Amino acid sequence: MLECHKLNVPGRLQAFTGRVNPGCRVHIIGPNGAGKTSLLARIAGMLDGEGSVSLAGHQLDSLSGKALSQLRGYLCQQSTPASLMPVFQYLSLHQPAGADPVLLDQTVAMLTSALHLQDKLSRPVTRLSGGEWQRVRLVAVLLQVWPTLNPHAHLLLLDEPMNSLDVAQQLALDRLITQFCASGNIAVISDHDLNHTLHHAHQVWLMAGGRVDIAGTREEVMQVSRLSPVFGVDFQIHRVGGQQWLMTTMGNN
Repeated sequence: MLECHKLNVPGRLQAFTGRVNPGCRVHIIGPNGAGKTSLLARIAGMLDGEGSVSLAGHQLDSLSGKALSQLRGYLCQQSTPASLMPVFQYLSLHQPAGADPVLLDQTVAMLTSALHLQDKLSRPVTRLSGGEWQRVRLVAVLLQVWPTLNPHAHLLLLDEPMNSLDVAQQLALDRLITQFCASGNIAVISDHDLNHTLHHAHQVWLMAGGRVDIAGTREEVMQVSRLSPVFGVDFQIHRVGGQQWLMTTMGNN
């Protein structure tokens, strides 16, 4: 279980208290500047502030960076390759300590295949496109917490992970996140695509102005009456192909 108690970053994030059960996928939504990145970084232990975070009985704020890395994986919104190392070496820096070598090779093969990176393993990370680098970063953070390699990890924190991914790669990432959560783990993801949240999230945290306006189930939060005032856009919900879709309207002038 993930528990956030009065998490606060002065000037950036107002106090937030919430609880997430094992196996749950949480999406954080809100307009630009709402505080989504600050909340994720605070949960990850990468941003100083007030309040506390506990995960499976561990108080994350009291742990060293090494201990944190064994319990949770965190993908920040942007990162630039800083060396000439090849992709396979970069991934090796994120493998869990003590992982079984056979399982490790199998997991690397599975993750790189799922995100279409098999032919990029020997390429220097500085010679990757933006989309390729994003996928390498995703494989690295998934490798760090993958259940068969690291039974101590329980949490995956992803800040806009779909950036620079095409449709097929987004579907592949969603399958991997679903698989991670199916093992009883928690994923917390910031998302700008409201329909993606509508179709995939179990819980939703709706943010505005540095605060969580409402945290609840997808059905509770993804309502036109809640979304329109926060985003300043008139929405309608339509059912197409057996699914609900949020669509914007021109509104009344």
